Amino acid sequence: MTEIPEHLRKRAEEARKKAEAKSAGGDAGAGEAAAPAGDAAPQSEAASRIPAHLLERSKAAKDRAAGGGESGGGGAATGTAVATAPAGGGGVAAAAPVATGPGGHTQRLLTVVKSGSIQDVKATPVDKVHTWPHLLAVEFVAALAVTAFLLIFSMFVNAPLLTLANLNETPNPSKAPWYFLGLQELLTIFHPLVAGVTIPGIGIFLLILAPYIDQNPSQKPEDRKFAVSLFTVHLMFWAVLTMISSFFRGPGYLFVFPWTEGLFFEL
Repeated sequence: MTEIPEHLRKRAEEARKKAEAKSAGGDAGAGEAAAPAGDAAPQSEAASRIPAHLLERSKAAKDRAAGGGESGGGGAATGTAVATAPAGGGGVAAAAPVATGPGGHTQRLLTVVKSGSIQDVKATPVDKVHTWPHLLAVEFVAALAVTAFLLIFSMFVNAPLLTLANLNETPNPSKAPWYFLGLQELLTIFHPLVAGVTIPGIGIFLLILAPYIDQNPSQKPEDRKFAVSLFTVHLMFWAVLTMISSFFRGPGYLFVFPWTEGLFFEL
């Protein structure tokens, strides 16, 4: 149900009272009464500021709702004039029916209210947390747990250390730690300048440029083909070199088969 604003109701009521007061204070003569009746509509219109066509439509609708008004009255004359106008002239069309609301009101108000004007949205939720204390507190607790585990584990299990080194005897083959075995394998293939500087430098430079080349924000592996390919090549390259240097290098750092010459590597 459509409700008419209160200020429009008050304005119409004041205009109606002024019109009735002016018509009641006029002379009783028929000739004199016709003139104030004709002036009542403009004055009430000026007081209420309601357009004339709306007043006419409202008056006609009330007359039709009342069954044409009293017989012989001014309301009946108006209703008859509106209804029988097409019969007098062939070119005049009938008046369109006026849709009225509850109580015979013809005013309609339609407005669109945006959600932002009635809902106070202070912040947009994001998938982020504060570094302190949410992230650092969890990392600190994890670091304490790992440290406690290593301390207790070292009390019961000895580290796989070799005997003391003999300065007069160099082990053959002499192998670097596991994290340098791939680089040591490159030294057997290329010149030290190429194996120790050029190839590692190119690899590090490509890793530095990777975030600028692949700017895809997706976290799905199927959408990150460049990043996955670069990581796979890097991993396989150094993994293969490390495995060859660990299990396929014997005395003199010569290439051997571990299933025939034995394993020259201590884990």
